[in-house]
Amino acid sequence: MQRESMEFDVVIVGAGPAGLATACRLAQLAQENEQELMICVVEKGSEVGAHILSGAVFETRALDELFPDWKERGAPLKTEVTDDHIFYFKNGESATRMPGFMVPKTFHNEGNYITSMGNLCRWLAEQAEALGVEIFPGFPAADIITGDDGRVAGIVTGDMGVGADGENKGSFEPGMELRAKYTVFAEGSRGHLGKRLQQEFKLNQDRSPQHYALGFKEIWDIPAEQHQPGLVVHSTGWPLTGDTTGGGYLYHAEDGQVYVGLIVDLNYKDPYLNPFGEFQRFKTHPEIAKTLKDGKRVTYGARAITKGGFYSLPKMVFPGGVLAGCNAGTLNFAKIKGNHTAMKSGMLVAESICAALQQDNPPAELPDFEQRLKDSWLYDELYRSRNFGPAIHKFGTWLGGAYNTVDQNLFGGRLPFTFKDDVADYANTGKAKNYSPIDYPKPDNKLVFDRLSSVYLSNTNHEEDQPCHLVLKDKDIPLDVNLPEYAEPAQRYCPAGVYEVVEVDGKAEFKINAQNCIHCKTCDIKDPSQNITWVTPEGGGGPNYPNM
Repeated sequence: MQRESMEFDVVIVGAGPAGLATACRLAQLAQENEQELMICVVEKGSEVGAHILSGAVFETRALDELFPDWKERGAPLKTEVTDDHIFYFKNGESATRMPGFMVPKTFHNEGNYITSMGNLCRWLAEQAEALGVEIFPGFPAADIITGDDGRVAGIVTGDMGVGADGENKGSFEPGMELRAKYTVFAEGSRGHLGKRLQQEFKLNQDRSPQHYALGFKEIWDIPAEQHQPGLVVHSTGWPLTGDTTGGGYLYHAEDGQVYVGLIVDLNYKDPYLNPFGEFQRFKTHPEIAKTLKDGKRVTYGARAITKGGFYSLPKMVFPGGVLAGCNAGTLNFAKIKGNHTAMKSGMLVAESICAALQQDNPPAELPDFEQRLKDSWLYDELYRSRNFGPAIHKFGTWLGGAYNTVDQNLFGGRLPFTFKDDVADYANTGKAKNYSPIDYPKPDNKLVFDRLSSVYLSNTNHEEDQPCHLVLKDKDIPLDVNLPEYAEPAQRYCPAGVYEVVEVDGKAEFKINAQNCIHCKTCDIKDPSQNITWVTPEGGGGPNYPNM
């Protein structure tokens, strides 16, 4: 197929915090060095920020370096954290506030801001464009261009106007080749091209497998008397019990709104567990419900969180390109924060690329990136938190939490122990015969809602007549393997009700409602047979989060 081609110095895949920080820092350095660099950012969402979902309590360390005058520039950081409350929920009624000495200091949020990362990314995009960066929303990176020498040479954007039968419709437009000297893959958690690159270049060889959680978020408008701007609430314990780990949050933002959510680690064993149901149950706890009472739910979303940490970090550079941010796994789970680390990783990428492009013959693989990373506060921060997740996975919430509190508060993350979790999340899924179905509260449309009405609030839309972007390697596995062995957990782990087992003419059928997909990537991660591959749908498809 003949495709149009455009040449750039650098192509960046993804307009999230990592990709936009890369673009801004590249443009700044080009101006300082009087270089002329053509920089392009492609974003699969309909607009910058449309697919961004994060808690978020934001640490400004990387932003302070990138734009020291961010306040004067009008960055949307308005609500500084005023207080931290951390609770242990023993059950659905009790709440014990934990004293500061029992909490890892990484959980403390003095000087941080409660914000919408979607809005912050929109602001970062404005800064990037003012510096001369070209940003193309609605253009997913669907494929990788590989040169004859095996070097990554750019990406191909997705074709538009292809029918579900694979035939071109009258509206067909082929994707474009965007070629570059270096390509930065900042796709976010479980990026589909990043996943391919790690396999093809063996970037995760000798590393622990990457680990993930599924993070939910709702925004609520609440009565003024229940609103405490700047209050950050975290919880551990109920509704997650046994060997299922994670935690809840409630952040009081500006304009009478709160952000409420639950994070469920995807290494859980019970195939009957429904993360969405656990989130709905979480909101019924009196400590949470008292804030949401008489409020109105405004929007809903969910997405995977890359949380493996230091021992799961892949090699990030390869011939012609580099991974950045959550595509590589730079989130610091000891802080439950990945935005500042994603931005810093992108800034380091930019500095390494800029130095390489100053050479007469830029090297295929960035030669100094790994050293820049090791010399940075990002590496130090991830190293100090290296045992946080593995300790909880190994010892459980209480013993693992106690170890982390001692390690972080008394030793600054430098206790001389190494804990690794070398079992992939999907491999932890237990057989259905060893578990029982779980009853979840029925929707009351006050605190508890169903999945389809929730997806409606995410403004998710896909062109229905297009190839399914949730690709089964073997169409028989869902019913022949996953259903008898695991009660087909896709019906429950998907936060958007994409997967169903239905009866048609007396026979079971596996149904994929791809138009409901909110691009969380959970199916790609948690399917026990690793039979589902998430690829990009037609450009602009998916959620349209207004301010998540």
